[in-house]
Amino acid sequence: MIEAIKQWLLSVPYGQYLLNRYIISLLILVATVISAKLLLFIFEKILGKLAKKTKTEVDDIIFEKTKRPFFYLIIVYGLKLSLLNLEINGAVIRIVDSLMAIVFIFILARVADVILTVWGNTFAKKTSSSLDDVLLPLVHKVVKVIFFFIAFMWVLDIWQIDITPYLAGVGISGLVLGFALQDSLKNIFGGATLLLDETFTIGDKIKLESGEVGTIHDIGLRSTKLVNFDNEIIYVPNGYLANSRVQNYTRPSPKVRVSVDFGVEYGSDIEKVKKVVLNVVNKMENILNDPKPSALFLQMGDSALLFSVKFWVPKWDKSYDKKLEATQKIYDALNKAKISIPFPTRTVYMKKAK
Repeated sequence: MIEAIKQWLLSVPYGQYLLNRYIISLLILVATVISAKLLLFIFEKILGKLAKKTKTEVDDIIFEKTKRPFFYLIIVYGLKLSLLNLEINGAVIRIVDSLMAIVFIFILARVADVILTVWGNTFAKKTSSSLDDVLLPLVHKVVKVIFFFIAFMWVLDIWQIDITPYLAGVGISGLVLGFALQDSLKNIFGGATLLLDETFTIGDKIKLESGEVGTIHDIGLRSTKLVNFDNEIIYVPNGYLANSRVQNYTRPSPKVRVSVDFGVEYGSDIEKVKKVVLNVVNKMENILNDPKPSALFLQMGDSALLFSVKFWVPKWDKSYDKKLEATQKIYDALNKAKISIPFPTRTVYMKKAK
């Protein structure tokens, strides 16, 4: 560009008097600004209109996000040419080169961010899980860190800084930091495992290995929020969930079996007891007929004949209410049928001492 401007000055009247370094540098800056403005015009008036005619919105967003950075990149490049024409080197040129490197990496980062955003939105529409809600923001952050690292290394190369002696210290520091963040990293990878395996989703009712029962409220990157029956939130580390047994009441289907255990006195007619309780359960609303309710004579207990009536409800969130309803109705039906429910009894034998 510098040689072309010199040849042009020599071809115009009095051009030889303008062959001054400062004037040429000024002309370079002016030409660069004009070129940058022209590029901005092309982006807005031509490429932008062409992008709107395509089926995808990726190119529209990329043009919108990168036109200004490209404008500044050309300006900085023109500034570098002007400084080189003035034979200015050293730290000043390195600063300009660093700015150009940062702007260029910033443009690439924006393009990658747009592609990930559009892809993530498309992926989220096709899935009903919360995988995209957690992993996609993480991917965005990781990509930004990668581009920041590339820009940092590029700037160090421009300034001819050798970081090899510092790598050993960074490695030791990373090892110490890894031990310090061991639990946090375990929870993060545990959360990613839960989401990828789709162990459970938001709204599932689960029972932890420790005994807590509740509904999944949110699956975060570090912990999972569980809402119990008292409307209290329990924060469970993902590392614990990934390495423990979890009972999911929602899989493979939301229907669940309800059991009501009871006992009657010895001497009761077993078939009559079954008929009474099944008659009660079959008349209840929102009870599944397939599988059919069943009444089982389990065992002869210490002071009662032990029974269990089992039936299915269409969804797990109704199981507790139906169990309470069935318990009360079975008790009333047994009393009405004159079937006694005994108290625990003990027989004590007394002997006279000689």
